Amino acid sequence: MNQYRITAGAVLLATLILTGCNGNKATPHTNAATGPSKAEEAKPDEVAVERTKLSPADRALVEAQEWCVVSTEERLGSMGPPVKLEVKGRSVFICCKGCKSKAEADPEQTLAKVEELKAKAKMTLKK
Repeated sequence: MNQYRITAGAVLLATLILTGCNGNKATPHTNAATGPSKAEEAKPDEVAVERTKLSPADRALVEAQEWCVVSTEERLGSMGPPVKLEVKGRSVFICCKGCKSKAEADPEQTLAKVEELKAKAKMTLKK
């Protein structure tokens, strides 16, 4: 009986780890340098619709950041309205509430990633 509980617990934990932000899809978080893949599947119209739910000021910040600071393969707006966090007095956006604890765990890394994503988004617009 005890072995069954341990096995069931391990299976549940593995399922939770693999599902991540997408609920039923395994989504490894990637480095922004390798480029997004899953987020490209979200139709631009769907992303635009979700972003219209934000204030104009927040929408401008989201467009400057473009990608989730934690799950860098997710476009902001691809999983519903982007979630706004305040990190050390600065606005940071994530793709979903599931990324909140990781973004808040290391504020310095989160802010550095935001700057990296903004630079990447700016370079993409220039192409």
